[in-house]
Amino acid sequence: MKKTNRVGIMGGTFDPIHYGHLVTAEAARINFGLDEVVFIPTGNPPHKKDYNVTPAEDRYLMTVLAINNNPYFKVSRIEIERPGYTYTVDTLKQLGEEYGPGTSLFFISGADAVFDILTWKDVDEVLNYCTFIAATRPRYPVKKLEEKLKEIKELYGKEVIPLQVPGMDISSTDIRNRVNKGLSIRYLLPEEVRKYIDKSGLYR
Repeated sequence: MKKTNRVGIMGGTFDPIHYGHLVTAEAARINFGLDEVVFIPTGNPPHKKDYNVTPAEDRYLMTVLAINNNPYFKVSRIEIERPGYTYTVDTLKQLGEEYGPGTSLFFISGADAVFDILTWKDVDEVLNYCTFIAATRPRYPVKKLEEKLKEIKELYGKEVIPLQVPGMDISSTDIRNRVNKGLSIRYLLPEEVRKYIDKSGLYR
């Protein structure tokens, strides 16, 4: 009997990718017995309209640099090569076809995204295509999250599984702001990514 592959999907703008993303992906890999985690930088995200997103190629290359030393991590260009807005439902549908029926997909996201999931395009299909993992941090308002998970289960009959990861108060927004102000971002993200940002003049 063919072994069922368990593939984690780590979607995000990754503008830039940082240790918080990497710690979350590794925690999901270990806790859910994933064979690999695929990082998917968004192409043209419909929900990021409050600032100018860095060109996709830069975000893709930073992600490649960040995951280079982990044999279980991969990067996909599936969204940055798709024209128009990129939606999770389209990505999961395409990945399901590429991996085939012997693969189980696990979508890894921050717990904050769970509060927006009901606004996603074709959310019922999203929840059918994968197991949704909501990564939380210590001191996260768990009760509020539990209420949202209960609402999702009542509406769609699907479990969203919370996963607590080590607390790392790092955000891409803060990193961009630090670079813009000339402050250090060392140790907030992989050194190769820091060097790329510095060499490319991003976020200035």
